[in-house]
Amino acid sequence: MRSKKDNIAEYILYLWQMEDYLRAFPQNAGATQELHELNEMMHREGIMSAGHLQLASNALGELEELHAQLLNEDAFYRAAIIRLQPSLNLLKAKTDRPTMSDLEACFLLLYQIMLLRLQNREISTETASVQAQVTQLLQFLSKTYHDNPTTF
Repeated sequence: MRSKKDNIAEYILYLWQMEDYLRAFPQNAGATQELHELNEMMHREGIMSAGHLQLASNALGELEELHAQLLNEDAFYRAAIIRLQPSLNLLKAKTDRPTMSDLEACFLLLYQIMLLRLQNREISTETASVQAQVTQLLQFLSKTYHDNPTTF
């Protein structure tokens, strides 16, 4: 399994992908020990049809704390979020949860793009530009999280 310590953003996206995989192919849940354990967690947490594992939610919560801290302390980070705001607001408005956090919207954007690419669907130039900005932001957050392990 991906390590939260190594790259928390990749860890969250990986968990989301495994959740979808186990929902789509429940018969493969025992293929590996890891899939079996994730499947068991999903059953215990009652998220076999929708929702995210507590592991993913907790990791996102830790990043939300770091995000809030950086918004207050880092002008460059704050400016990056401000630049992304119109795109994030548009994305959130298209979901059934328009009040989701900006950070969750960033993850949703990357996850949706990954799914589109798996379907060999084209990504617009504008979406690719937003993806690059979100990727850079999440890389910075992940590195900051990694470099400050005792904070979270």
